[in-house]
Amino acid sequence: MNTDREEQKKVAERILRSYAPKEENGADALRRLDKKVRLPATLFGWLFGCLAALVLGVGMCLAMEVIGDLFVLGIVIGCVGIAMACVTYPIYSAILRSRRKKYASAVETLGRNILSE
Repeated sequence: MNTDREEQKKVAERILRSYAPKEENGADALRRLDKKVRLPATLFGWLFGCLAALVLGVGMCLAMEVIGDLFVLGIVIGCVGIAMACVTYPIYSAILRSRRKKYASAVETLGRNILSE
């Protein structure tokens, strides 16, 4: 009977902790800020890279006459897809560099505060 009561207390404490506001430490804030810096560049890289692969695939299908009899157009579209794939990483890097430059002071301040504690 006593163990049943203790178990109920533990469950109640766990549920109460899940509803309590989270205390954020410096490392959590720094991690969240780093994610805020990287997320736009990462999303761009994935979406634009996938789009480039799809364009290249359509060009290949046209060139191999799988979805039409448009060989020359398939070559042109395939080259556009290859060009898109080639510029994905440099654009990703530029976006990431600009975001890092924009948030550098906030990351530095937060990082130095954590290291000084």
